[in-house]
Amino acid sequence: MRDHPHGESDKHPDVWTGRATSRVQWLLALGGAAFMALGIELAVDSAWTSGTAPLVMSVVGCIAAGLLVLFGTLAFVHVDLKLDKESLEVRCGHIGVPRRRIPLSHVAGAEFAPLVTPRHWGGWGYRWRPEKGTAVVVRRGEGVVLQLWDGHTFTITVDNAEAAVRVIRARLRSAAPGATH
Repeated sequence: MRDHPHGESDKHPDVWTGRATSRVQWLLALGGAAFMALGIELAVDSAWTSGTAPLVMSVVGCIAAGLLVLFGTLAFVHVDLKLDKESLEVRCGHIGVPRRRIPLSHVAGAEFAPLVTPRHWGGWGYRWRPEKGTAVVVRRGEGVVLQLWDGHTFTITVDNAEAAVRVIRARLRSAAPGATH
């Protein structure tokens, strides 16, 4: 990450927003929709002669698997990061759930991570690993790593992560005791 000289006075916006999107998740969501369509097709146009119990189990299984895959992947198609003067908020997917709000008073520092991959975290989504902390990973690429005062870390994949780190660091400096405004 490039550090800016201390004499440089670039004004940061009151609210910084960033986003990361995964195109691969759309393919998985399409697979979930296909499972749901199969379940509906079995329910509507079934020629099973072996009884209703196997048919009901197949229909319910296909629809349940389809819904699980569809909503599980759509929840992590993208992540939005909103950083204001008091906190940062991470919202996932189209309905914004899961969501996490971290007050800047809980943040000890921020680092730029040039490459965060789902493989490092065990997959896409909201992840937790005891040795690494917590992360929201929706795609491979740059990210922000927050060091929290309780010793934990929180990683977010987001486009233009360097700018996010600069804004977070500037807000932490201005909130530090004895900082001049």
